[in-house]
Amino acid sequence: MQVTTASYARHRLIAVSRRYAQRWTTSPRAVDVITALGCLALMVLDVPGLADGDNRLTGLTATLVLAAGAASLLVRRRAPWVPYLVGLLLLAWLHELTLVQFALYSLGRFRGRRAGVLSTLGYVAVAFTLFNLPGWPEHHAESLADFLSLVVPIGVLASGVGVAAYRQDLVRELEARRAETAALQAVRDERISVARDVHDLVGRELTVLAVRAEVLSVRARGTPQEKNFEELADTARRAHLMLNDTIVHRADERTATPGLEGLPALAEESGRMGSPVTLRVAADATRLSPLRQTAVYRVVQECLTNAAKHAPGEPVTVSIGLEGSRLRIVARNALPRSAPPTEPVSSGTGTFSMRERVRSLGGTLTARADSGAYEVVALLPAGWLRPEPGRWWEG
Repeated sequence: MQVTTASYARHRLIAVSRRYAQRWTTSPRAVDVITALGCLALMVLDVPGLADGDNRLTGLTATLVLAAGAASLLVRRRAPWVPYLVGLLLLAWLHELTLVQFALYSLGRFRGRRAGVLSTLGYVAVAFTLFNLPGWPEHHAESLADFLSLVVPIGVLASGVGVAAYRQDLVRELEARRAETAALQAVRDERISVARDVHDLVGRELTVLAVRAEVLSVRARGTPQEKNFEELADTARRAHLMLNDTIVHRADERTATPGLEGLPALAEESGRMGSPVTLRVAADATRLSPLRQTAVYRVVQECLTNAAKHAPGEPVTVSIGLEGSRLRIVARNALPRSAPPTEPVSSGTGTFSMRERVRSLGGTLTARADSGAYEVVALLPAGWLRPEPGRWWEG
């Protein structure tokens, strides 16, 4: 099918227009415009009565005045007192109650309970004063009871709905901040855990280096290399002290993290919890550096924990192997046929922790449901390897 320039331009224009319309209709400004138009549409229904009233307005001028009043709702987010004062003006001049209802809602919606209560009291006081003036239309309220039954519910309802919406916004914002805080805390905890692992593993190598350098410096006494070995030992000691100052003093709660040797215990523990685990680890993976092995342990640990929470009793398959220069971790479990009878206790930050752990080592992690199963795949650089070939082993 041949696409002409005109048809392409037309489709392009339609796509751009649709995207712009979707973006605009969901913006706060669009909501304010629609609110102002809705208010104007309701007030226009009173134009015939306003034109007949003794206010020197015709149908056209009354419509223009109401349109100007409705336009004040365009600033209801930044300055909600403006449409409120305009609404009170229309109430006193034209006995028009519609705009003040929208204004009371806006005050409660964007300024909270205190502003809503004060504006409602002010509206009732102004309306009561107008009721006692000779110019108030008798057909609106023949007695004080009729007046109260008309004016007070309008103000209280409009303001109350606005305050309720304001509180709902606060609740949603609080929940969003809590979720963000939990995610940031999970990332922070995982970074601290990575730092501790770095200390345990790198610190051990630095200690060995310092000891070896000191032994060599003793053996080299009286030779031209004595000074060089002493400087090497001193440098290793300073590096170890700097590592302690940087990591240990900032994270006092230190726990040793197992490597691949700890995976069978994890699988056995998961089996006792009701989720049997098939563990496949390539023997080549034992050539990984200790830091990579701790990352494998943490990822597998979190995967088994999530499987026990969200798919209790379902078998889990864990595969760990090398693909060229990359380490691949795959954990897969069947999804439960029905939802658990009780909601699992979860902080919702486990995936954040796994992803941060893998990303700190230059890798990526994906977690998704596919074909009736939930699969977590982590890919990260293998790093340096010990020169020891091997085959698959299962546990």
